[in-house]
Amino acid sequence: MVKKALFVRLEAKAGKEAEVESFLRGGLSLVQEEPATTAWFGIRFGPTTFGIFDAFPDEVGRQAHLSGKVAAALMARAPDLLAEAPVIEKVDVLAAKLP
Repeated sequence: MVKKALFVRLEAKAGKEAEVESFLRGGLSLVQEEPATTAWFGIRFGPTTFGIFDAFPDEVGRQAHLSGKVAAALMARAPDLLAEAPVIEKVDVLAAKLP
């Protein structure tokens, strides 16, 4: 059961949209190594707006993810790829349907 989640909004710099999309696609392999990351989605809202939604069984799992490889890679690449700092929101999952 997932109880905790993160919602991260990413705004790509002009001309960097394809690189942000590629970064998100590549992030999947990194989070597959995280046992407490129950669900992870790289998403696109529009031409320059992207996001990440991921869910965890508890706060320990969420914190492990925030200290993990994807978060480190995102923060390292953010100045080059993003128009502004990522907006990271900690949220509680009220209901979920997962496979």
